Amino acid sequence: MSKTETAIFAGGCFWCMVKPFDEMPGIESVESGYTGGHVANPTYEQVCDGNTGHTEAVKITFDPSIISYKELVDIYWRQTDPTDAMGQFQDRGDSYRPVIYVNSPEQRQVAEASKAALEKSGKFDKPIVTKIEDAKPFYPAESYHQDFYKKNPLRAEIEEMGGRKQFKKDVWKNKE
Repeated sequence: MSKTETAIFAGGCFWCMVKPFDEMPGIESVESGYTGGHVANPTYEQVCDGNTGHTEAVKITFDPSIISYKELVDIYWRQTDPTDAMGQFQDRGDSYRPVIYVNSPEQRQVAEASKAALEKSGKFDKPIVTKIEDAKPFYPAESYHQDFYKKNPLRAEIEEMGGRKQFKKDVWKNKE
């Protein structure tokens, strides 16, 4: 029996952050939820109001013998604009800020090395502002937010067209 680990990433709307991870070998689950705040068990409405301190995030349960945490971090970078601290694409505000939440010193080391490599790459003219923070309690989002891209494919595609899809095409050359 293989051991699983978790990774938590915030990169704007959680609806747009599930599919890129969900389709990878070694991923057991991708759950939408809220983390990084100061209110226990927040609701979507509370997080949207901006008073809980939470970000919309995804919690990924994965088998590290099949897919590494480093590979997950690489996928994460290709979903976000790491130069935008106050949201992602059409999603603006603190609850959409980009954050890599680390669960261990090993995850922190991988995330910080990856961020440093991205900074040195010259891919972006602006500074990389994505935060790397210790994981905090993760609260699953309401059931209608789970697997949103499967339940509401048209709406999910509309969300992607709010700037994320074009950014990924322009910056990452259509890599998902």
